[in-house]
Amino acid sequence: MEKVIKKVSLYERKNDRQFWLTKSYLERLAALENIRKEYHQWQYNAEPRFQRIYTISQR
Repeated sequence: MEKVIKKVSLYERKNDRQFWLTKSYLERLAALENIRKEYHQWQYNAEPRFQRIYTISQR
């Protein structure tokens, strides 16, 4: 894979919204899930999983 770097000015960021508006909601959700997985891998060095919640109640 070839690594590509592109410098853009802050004024060019307006196109981001237009780009995502052209994508279907499924494509946007898939991209969001990808970002979430990358974050968990970077932050916790682990795959994201469901949290376990324990509730202690008195009888």
